[in-house]
Parts: sequence; structure tokens; C-alpha cells
Amino acid sequence: MDKKIAFFDIDGTLLNHQKQLPDETKEAVKRLQNSGVYCAIATGRAPFMYEEIREELGIDSFVSFNGQYVILEGEVVYKNPLSESYLEKLHEHAQENNHPMVFMNHETMRASEQGHSHIEKSLGSLHFDYPPVDESFYKDREIFQSLLFCQGGEIEDYRSVHKAFDYIRWHPYSCDVLPGGGSKAEGIKKMIEAAGLRIEDSFAFGDGLNDIEMLRETGTGVAMGNAVPEAKKVSDMVTTDVNEGGLVKAIYDLGLLKTQS
Repeated sequence: MDKKIAFFDIDGTLLNHQKQLPDETKEAVKRLQNSGVYCAIATGRAPFMYEEIREELGIDSFVSFNGQYVILEGEVVYKNPLSESYLEKLHEHAQENNHPMVFMNHETMRASEQGHSHIEKSLGSLHFDYPPVDESFYKDREIFQSLLFCQGGEIEDYRSVHKAFDYIRWHPYSCDVLPGGGSKAEGIKKMIEAAGLRIEDSFAFGDGLNDIEMLRETGTGVAMGNAVPEAKKVSDMVTTDVNEGGLVKAIYDLGLLKTQS
């Protein structure tokens, strides 16, 4: 039988609405691993933002920054950084509009300005502190994702001008900035290729706008009950809300695990 691989989003999938990792989720992931299902994380977060989660779950493979930085068993197998020259133009445009930014590499992040409420509220919703300030942090280093802090339709102005990037809103005040065409699905394909596995034997679990591509393009896509409508629409299965044990329920409904007698 071909080896199966499961990819888990973090927020709203592994973590519940209180940003907690339920014991039943940890147990299910461990049982999957013991039964031969390879488990990996696929997230918009930077690697330094979920080290504790990886340790708790015993996971050494992950797709970070919505697919731009991929680690298989502790080794880098794919990197897709943002263009520095295009990022500089985007930053200049954002400064003109008084929209702050955060720049991220695989080790840390820096904010473009101090004390902005949009940065504080957005990152605070993930239980992260305000980053140190360095508005030129993106220069002369690999930046895999940036955050642009603006509201509602304000992002459309950037979409129309800075077409080298894709933009995914994850908070009322913040959007992820990715290389054009970058997605969790692309990062997953790179990991599966490096591992010698097959896309048809892959499972993906997620809830957000940044999960749409991976839910659509993996072998089996599972949307959480709390997922955005766009994610549910492209999925093979919709389970219950994360706070109702939706992830564990889906794992058993798919037959990846059998109920213990």
C-alpha cells in the first residue's frame, strides 16, 4: 500500500478558537504517525512561530509561509523568497499610504514602524508580541513573506500596482504578501516530490483563504466546519467546527484511523 501523508493547517485546524492544541488532537496525530501516516504542517506562519507545536506533535516536516519555505525531516527542500526590488517598491507605496509592514525570514520578523495598532491587534490575535523595528530588514536577506497592514478594499490598490505578489487577507487589518503564484499547494508538491510520495495519497486539513489551493489540489481536501465558504466549496469533505472536535472526527471518518475497541 502506498504511504499516506497528511498536511495540517495550524490556526482553526490544529489549534482551536482559543489558540489551544487539544489533547485529543495530539493523541490522534500520534496515532496517525504510529500507524504509518506521515504527518506534516502546512501554514502561513513562519517556522519560529510554531516551534512548540512541532515539538508537541513530534513533527519535523513543514510547509511555512504559505508554501515559500519547505522543510522535510529537518532539511530545506524548497525556498521561494520575495523579490527584494519589488518588495522595496511595495514598501515605498505602503509608506505613502501610512500602511505599516512586517518582514519575515525563517528565523525572525521585523516591523517597519513602532507602536502601530494594526500590527499590535493582528499579531496579538495569534498571541505574538510586537516585533522589533527595522524598516530596511528586507534588504540583502531572503524574505519569504511580508505582512501588509491595511483594511478592507485598500488592498486592491496594491494588487493592481504590485502584480509580482499575491495577497491573502487573514485578519481585518492584515494581508500576507507572497510571491506571485506561491501557495501551500506548491510547497506541498515540493515536499511530496522530495519524499518520493504521490499527490493522490495526500490529505490536507484547513479552514482559511490561504488553504484553498491545497484543499483543491491534494488527494483529499478536508475543510473544517469553521472554514470560510470558499474553502468549503473546493473541498472533498467538510467536517465539524474545530471546537467540536472536527479535525479528529475527519481523521476517523476518512478511515485514516479506526476507532479503538
